[in-house]
Amino acid sequence: MKKLLGITGLFIVIFAFTALQQESFISARNIENLLDRTGLLGILGIGVAFVIITGGIDLSIGSVVGLVGCLLPLFVVDKGMPVPVAILLVMLISAGIGLAHGLLITKLKLQPFIVTLCGLLIYRGIGRFITADQTMTFGGQYKGLREWATGNIDLPVLTASKGFSLPMPFLILFVFMIIGSVFLNKTVWGRYLLALGRNEQAARYSGIKTERLTILAYVICSTLAGFGGILFMLDLNSVQPSSHGNFYELYAIAAAVLGGCSLRGGEGSIIGVMIGMGILQMLKSASLFLEIPDQLEFTIIGTVILLGAIADELGKRIVHRIRQAKQNS
Repeated sequence: MKKLLGITGLFIVIFAFTALQQESFISARNIENLLDRTGLLGILGIGVAFVIITGGIDLSIGSVVGLVGCLLPLFVVDKGMPVPVAILLVMLISAGIGLAHGLLITKLKLQPFIVTLCGLLIYRGIGRFITADQTMTFGGQYKGLREWATGNIDLPVLTASKGFSLPMPFLILFVFMIIGSVFLNKTVWGRYLLALGRNEQAARYSGIKTERLTILAYVICSTLAGFGGILFMLDLNSVQPSSHGNFYELYAIAAAVLGGCSLRGGEGSIIGVMIGMGILQMLKSASLFLEIPDQLEFTIIGTVILLGAIADELGKRIVHRIRQAKQNS
């Protein structure tokens, strides 16, 4: 709860500071853009949060997004596959990727970093190969389907210029946030995931099937990455296999760390992930309004991850010292 309050306070401070510097920052159009990008990338953040909570990591998220972005129009436009069948197929492929990651990590005892780093390279290469590096698009077709990523829900909120609309991706993120929060905090499987991240050996000795939970976490992560990949494809309607989804894993991991997920595992907040992604997108937007060079974008993201890791480590040490002091007294 303290971490959630802290990140909420940080969000308010950044928002207020930028709004005072540039009034146009709080225009309806800019807020809609912020919510739209937060929704699209936040879905990826929720997925990786489950993996981080178990003490793992997934570096392949961006490549999964890129692969799905290539496969969906390939199946629908080039192969003539019905849209529902194509969507189901790419979702099954995404879940299969997570299953493969989980099995390699639990059965062969490979490090998550190595498994998902290899996945990052493999899925990017597959996407480029099956498309021959050609741009994939729906063209002018399937406008109704694209509304799931580009549509807005009008709200009776007046601004200086026009009414405010809630982007569909943010609404979808909000639904996933509720489901993820209930699963993590109100179900036995969520409590087991947290226990696994805190101490895998103790969780195993207490009868928790740790391998199944680890596999579940990676399946959730890759499945949400695949779903996010569908939305990104529908939103952009044009995918370059060599670059689509590049560095998206950085945004997802940074949002999870900012949102209270400990890189050591055992801690996490799905609501915090959504707020963390909002902060990242707000920083990106603020840098444009404040005329900060866009070349520093990844510097800012890297700094955020580093500061999050430092804060997590210092927090652990402080808590450990406090506990030791209480025991000695």
